[in-house]
Amino acid sequence: MPVSTKSEDLEAFVTVVDTGSFSGAANLLEQQVAKVSRAVSRLEDTLGVTLLNRTTRRLELTEEGQLFLQYTRDGLNTLEKGEEALRLLKHSPSGKLRVDAASPFVLHQLAPLVGEFRQAYPEITLDMTSHDSIIDLLEHKTDIAIRIGELDDSNLHAKQLGRSRLHLVASPDYLRAHPINGDATTLTDHMLIGFSDGANLNKLPLKQKIPLQSLHYALRASSGETIRHLCLAGQGIAFLSHFMIHKDIQQGALVPVFENDIISPNPREQIQAVYYRNSAVSSRITAFLDFITPRLIL
Repeated sequence: MPVSTKSEDLEAFVTVVDTGSFSGAANLLEQQVAKVSRAVSRLEDTLGVTLLNRTTRRLELTEEGQLFLQYTRDGLNTLEKGEEALRLLKHSPSGKLRVDAASPFVLHQLAPLVGEFRQAYPEITLDMTSHDSIIDLLEHKTDIAIRIGELDDSNLHAKQLGRSRLHLVASPDYLRAHPINGDATTLTDHMLIGFSDGANLNKLPLKQKIPLQSLHYALRASSGETIRHLCLAGQGIAFLSHFMIHKDIQQGALVPVFENDIISPNPREQIQAVYYRNSAVSSRITAFLDFITPRLIL
């Protein structure tokens, strides 16, 4: 007699693999660790095989687990596509949509659009997360990620949302204490605010070549939003995207400097949405991207 497995057990298995731990899976699934562990054990009992080798330090797929994993992914994806097709019979996308973006993009671009989007698509439940580093969409159960800058080659589908010009900016207080004299080569005389992670983010696309080691990064932060606030507080010159500081510039809280010395367009100005091509939530993804694209202020 054929064995049957519950889709909840299958989802628990895949989530444990993607997150690398039972606790990580429990967090994403919003369940207790014991419940996730029982689900995987129940699945192994039903199949009569060991899917995961458990040690105190890590989890490792067995040969049987590796084989079963791809079938499980395909099966869950097919089920979700079927559910999505049924929802679309009502002519309106519905269900959960998890969107991830760097915190400045969420705060300055997505959050202001949420109210209008929910009115347009009341049956879509948005789950918005903020990561200032690139995340694995599978591991974090994310449907769409907004990426800033040039994309690495991947099996993800990408939709260009536009370009956001980069500015070197400082507060009026900083500029009164440290006047700008000359072109961008004088940046070596100034205090800069940069990123803690990723040296490439601190390389400035300038027409004049300035060695990175010649620049004085007096402060660093992991989040672009933190850098913005430090810049507003007069702590130095920062290199930030227009999408997060356009209001500050309009209000005079931040002043662009060395505008003619910045190479534009450049790869770091690209804003793209990425998602898996075979996503079962394609109607929700399409609805979200079609809605936000013309409303973004990049």
